[in-house]
Amino acid sequence: MISRLRSMIKNNERIYHFARGTAMAYRRRRYGLRGVHKTFYMLGGSTISKDLVAHEYSFIAQGAVIGPKVEIGPYVMFGPRVMIVGGDHVFDIPGTPTIFSGRPELKETKIHADAWLGAGVIVIAGVTIGRGSIVAAGSVVTKDIPPYEIHGGVPAKKIKDRFASQADIDTHEAMLAKEPFRGTFCAHLEVQERGPEVTG
Repeated sequence: MISRLRSMIKNNERIYHFARGTAMAYRRRRYGLRGVHKTFYMLGGSTISKDLVAHEYSFIAQGAVIGPKVEIGPYVMFGPRVMIVGGDHVFDIPGTPTIFSGRPELKETKIHADAWLGAGVIVIAGVTIGRGSIVAAGSVVTKDIPPYEIHGGVPAKKIKDRFASQADIDTHEAMLAKEPFRGTFCAHLEVQERGPEVTG
């Protein structure tokens, strides 16, 4: 019964968007998120500061931990268990334990449009991640990442450029310059039935 209902919701776009909007309205109230766009979507099981600013069609998967002063742009995707933390303790006062040393002014963290942070990424507070950048799963981001670069590792370093040419970047920039629009959200991967294996 439940699987039939889920299938019906998935296959009817109007029902799907209604169900998604209803779920998100509940989560906005539950988490006290007033600075998120109505098209922002998140899964449950996260710890998120109430001052989060999230723009159109951005997404946060389950298990996120997001501290204060974070802004995410349109079309941004966070994989499961992404964390934006740190930079919030003074540790260099001789003769005083860190726990009693106080906290410095927390810097803003900005994740610009169409960035994708893979599962388990940790971003140190105060970092800026550029438009269209991708951060590989399990990475720790300690420094700003320029637009349209793919970074990974601990600490995260550049792996390669996202696009092959400046013309590709210009095309993507032209799309991002338009008013944000609704598209088809990421479809779940379907496991196809395998035929009999051929041996020989």
